[in-house]
Amino acid sequence: GGRDADEHQTKEIEDYASKINPDDIKEMDYEEAKKEGLIKEVYPLNEYLDNIIAAVDMKKIKEAGLRVALDPMYGVSEIPLKTLLLTARCDVETIHDRHDTLFGGKLPSPTASTLRGLITRVMDYNFDIGIATDGDADRIGVIDDTGRFLHPNDILVLLYYYLVKYKGWHGAVVRNVATTHMLDKVAKKFGEECYEVPVGFKYISAKMTEVNAVIGGESSGGLTVRGHINGKDGIYAAMLLIEMIAVTGRKISEIYKDIEAECGSIYMEERDYKFSPQKKEEIHELLMIEKKLPELPYEIDHVSYMDGCKVYFKNGGWVIGRFSGTEPLIRIFCEMPEKDDAIKVCEIFEKFLGLK
Repeated sequence: GGRDADEHQTKEIEDYASKINPDDIKEMDYEEAKKEGLIKEVYPLNEYLDNIIAAVDMKKIKEAGLRVALDPMYGVSEIPLKTLLLTARCDVETIHDRHDTLFGGKLPSPTASTLRGLITRVMDYNFDIGIATDGDADRIGVIDDTGRFLHPNDILVLLYYYLVKYKGWHGAVVRNVATTHMLDKVAKKFGEECYEVPVGFKYISAKMTEVNAVIGGESSGGLTVRGHINGKDGIYAAMLLIEMIAVTGRKISEIYKDIEAECGSIYMEERDYKFSPQKKEEIHELLMIEKKLPELPYEIDHVSYMDGCKVYFKNGGWVIGRFSGTEPLIRIFCEMPEKDDAIKVCEIFEKFLGLK
């Protein structure tokens, strides 16, 4: 289905691999294997592009005459995304377009700090939108018409709002435990559900399939939409955002203001901390075994230990402490109605866990 292998499939592969005797593994020349039909090469680029062209409103995009600044970050999106944008009659300017195995000496992750060049390009030349993709183009970073970097949370909220309000889709949204509850607010406004799952895109895609959700994603930048592949695809997400601007006739900054006016606003504070192996054990024992919490200045509704320790407050805010599954970091995310409150809660958790 074009998605991450679920736990059942992963277990099958692990069990199979564990039974293999290395001495029994045979080797042969790659070209010889192709000749014997053991290997078949496929190049699905055209079919992939045709699928996206059929899925978005190319007519509206062509009529809008949009100006797009593109930053593939030396990765693989330059040809497919630029082809789609030019086919849609967009005015496209690309930076960092050559393929570079070192990604220009920077981490190919679209964040506010790595996209300063794209922000400057959007501001200096009045582009409607700036779009960046990570190295393998499954995640995107977006610069809006005002030069503001859109957090992946904002992109998820914008697309869900657009698909439900402007395209008339019906259905739930799926997010992980560390992704914005603004999605819950938008879902509630339209009479839909928001489902929470552990971190890991396999949980997002599995829940989407189960409940036939409209969209699912996570705060790290990956998302997928019903009807497309069940895995992360930054190129398709980028084209949906382009379609959104064309169909609504409004700037991204204006659409987000509409959402906040209709659903209210919320602020997220994110912090990362390195730790020693000993410190990791101490934190795990404190939060997950003893299940202790600091003194918090807001009334607690409930606490979840589904993935890390997440505290839900009765005012709609929340805070989570969890270990990263990909880096030696512990992350604290807090979302509250007011910025100062989110910062305060993060600082309380910092002190409680001895991280600063």
